[in-house]
Amino acid sequence: MLSAAAGRRRSVKSCRTTPTGARATSGLKRRDTVTARIDKLTTSGTFSLDGGTWDVDNNVWLIGDDQEVLVIDAAHDAAAIAAAVAGRKVVAILSTHGHDDHIDAAPQLAEITGAPILLHPADAHLWGMKHLHRQPDADLQDGQVISVADVEGTVLHTPGHSPGAVSVYFPALGAVFTGDTLFKGGPGATGRSFSDFPQIIESISSRLLQLSADTVVHTGHGDDTSIGAESPHLDEWIVRGH
Repeated sequence: MLSAAAGRRRSVKSCRTTPTGARATSGLKRRDTVTARIDKLTTSGTFSLDGGTWDVDNNVWLIGDDQEVLVIDAAHDAAAIAAAVAGRKVVAILSTHGHDDHIDAAPQLAEITGAPILLHPADAHLWGMKHLHRQPDADLQDGQVISVADVEGTVLHTPGHSPGAVSVYFPALGAVFTGDTLFKGGPGATGRSFSDFPQIIESISSRLLQLSADTVVHTGHGDDTSIGAESPHLDEWIVRGH
């Protein structure tokens, strides 16, 4: 689901085109002290909830090295994601939340790669609205550590956009992956079923804005931002509402 301020297809600059038509950008963030890198793939499809359907572009994030990779949010196009994986071992397919645009390609990608699908259990009902016959393989828990290549990411339960929404913080990469919890310009939308505006504000203020100001925020849709760029605007978001 897009941010509260967005509801249309987004273009992504400086991207190359893969054979399947998805757009990918490599090496978006890398610290000299680690070999792990972050790659971004943008895929297009639809988001459906509460009887409506919208066209969306989703960011699919790949964190790893030349041997193994973690996939965050397997959206729309399993073949394109598998091509970006390029034969590496997929340690897991992590879903930041259960909205259908973030999980629709997860079962097929799991079949291709043999990787487990991880989802917070509070979003099991949203998963079930899209996938009736395939469940996630394991539950995500707050504080859980995900290891890939030579970095570790900590799962932060950040509900509000959905009950089971999570973010994943990689301190060695100076990056947090927020799904649809925090965008450039404010919180993710909370005007539809299973969302809660006060809860997303609490998640952002007590979990995400406590990270260092230079932490890069990699979002589920659209452009990157940083904790430092967003934190001064918390009061504005509260006044604006969902």
